[in-house]
Amino acid sequence: MTKQTKATKSADNTTRWLVIGMVALVVITGVIFSLISSNTKANESFTALKGYSLGEPVSATVDPAQGSGLVVNPGAPVKIDLWEDPQCPICRVFEEANGAYIDDLVRTKKATVVYHVLSFLGDESVRAANAAMCAADEGHYLDFHKAMYIVQPALENSGFFTGPNLIKIGDYIGIKSASFKDCVTKGSKAQLVQAQENAMSKYKVTGTPTVFINDKLWVRKSSSFDLAEFRLAVEAG
Repeated sequence: MTKQTKATKSADNTTRWLVIGMVALVVITGVIFSLISSNTKANESFTALKGYSLGEPVSATVDPAQGSGLVVNPGAPVKIDLWEDPQCPICRVFEEANGAYIDDLVRTKKATVVYHVLSFLGDESVRAANAAMCAADEGHYLDFHKAMYIVQPALENSGFFTGPNLIKIGDYIGIKSASFKDCVTKGSKAQLVQAQENAMSKYKVTGTPTVFINDKLWVRKSSSFDLAEFRLAVEAG
């Protein structure tokens, strides 16, 4: 092997390591930028919860006979079953249109609402559904349900619905108990979340949002979730 060949090989190795170093730097920079961007977006989402006023506690019970749904205000004249996934963007549209009305129906004891929190969109839905059930134990399912849709990311499985972020949602709206945080962290409601998911086939639910009024499937007539139309359907029973 000549000195010139050795020099050439040495130069090639140097170039190779420089290229590897540059690629690694680009990758690391991209990861850091992505994390900063995600954190920034998360903080912007939480800003929407500032000043949130936590409502009065509302008791709720899980009923295995109703697909393990969370029953709020049982025994009212009308019953509404809501099948939703926390990551479902159309569910957020439904909540924005009709959520306040449904909340009022429950708090004034005019309707029984059975919440079926589904998780078929992935692990983030599982974590969010678990956290919602943890909030129910604190008497604040309605508030946490509303808050999840307020901060819902535009994209599914974006990495937003993590345990710490779900705890932070609770903290922002006033659910600060150690029991809530422990329940979220440990995934204590995992079996319940799975039971609600498993109930879809029994009730022929294939997507979200799906709504039943007095056990009859509600099919909207307008292209949007019109509050006036939904209110008439509820009042008609």
